[in-house]
Amino acid sequence: MKLSVVIPCYNEAATIEAIISAVRNSPYSPIEIIVVDDCSKDGTREILQQLGHKIDKILYHEVNQGKGAALKTGFREATGDIVIVQDADLEYDPNEYCKVVQPILDGRADAVYGSRFVGSEPHRVLYFWHRVGNGLLTLFSNMCTNLNLTDMETCYKAFRREIIQSIEIKENRFGFEPEITAKLAKKRCRIYEVGISYSGRSYEEGKKIGWKDGFRALYCILKYKFKD
Repeated sequence: MKLSVVIPCYNEAATIEAIISAVRNSPYSPIEIIVVDDCSKDGTREILQQLGHKIDKILYHEVNQGKGAALKTGFREATGDIVIVQDADLEYDPNEYCKVVQPILDGRADAVYGSRFVGSEPHRVLYFWHRVGNGLLTLFSNMCTNLNLTDMETCYKAFRREIIQSIEIKENRFGFEPEITAKLAKKRCRIYEVGISYSGRSYEEGKKIGWKDGFRALYCILKYKFKD
């Protein structure tokens, strides 16, 4: 089954070439690489143009809209049987694609979340309050969806293509995570989790999510609990 890898990026000149190479060299095959540049200003676009021979589709936003908007653009263009989200930094390892998508390949799952908090894979130790915030958001999301996820905010989410393309995504920024989780739950999709490794970035290294996004996530959890 072909895997479409959707990579939203914004000002990732320092890592975009490395992540494209890592995705292209991952053990999963066949792979379709779709990069959505969300109006980068740091030279990312110029690097992408040089890497065109390694990328199947490069899509450009002329105005910065956010991660959710970039994912919407990428999902529409996906042609693989399975679609997975890959951040443009180096926090998540493409060598783990096979593990993440296996429940879908087995016919057991419609979506799979790669959890940073289960299993024995290594993860970088960073911010205590980020971990607390992530746990609270996941708990609150689980209370509203009746799921038992351990890592709702993870980047690694894989979907059967017909599932993700059937869902209308409204959130343009990091609200995508609670929104898609709520909508998968409402559709009664079969969701699995697998443990993954994680090499988190510090803010000095380019991490973008902040406390305002946490409050937005809380709002989205409630919003999509009650909104059809």
